[in-house]
Amino acid sequence: MQRLRDESHRYAIGAHREKRKKEMHTSELEPIEGLGRVRKKLLLNHFGSVKNVKTASSQDIMKVKGISRLLSEKIYAYFND
Repeated sequence: MQRLRDESHRYAIGAHREKRKKEMHTSELEPIEGLGRVRKKLLLNHFGSVKNVKTASSQDIMKVKGISRLLSEKIYAYFND
């Protein structure tokens, strides 16, 4: 009985990890043109989450190293228009 329980838990945990791993590869920042992997990482490191990026002003976004004024306006417009 215990082996059966252990096997079912192993399977469930493995399935959950795979699902979580797939979810981590997609981001709400993906569709923004001009925002590559490095800049996304810089934004997330600076703001902590996509939710905080959404609520940030264009000027706040521009403070992130590597984000130009034009790109900060694109990001702001994407979440606020």
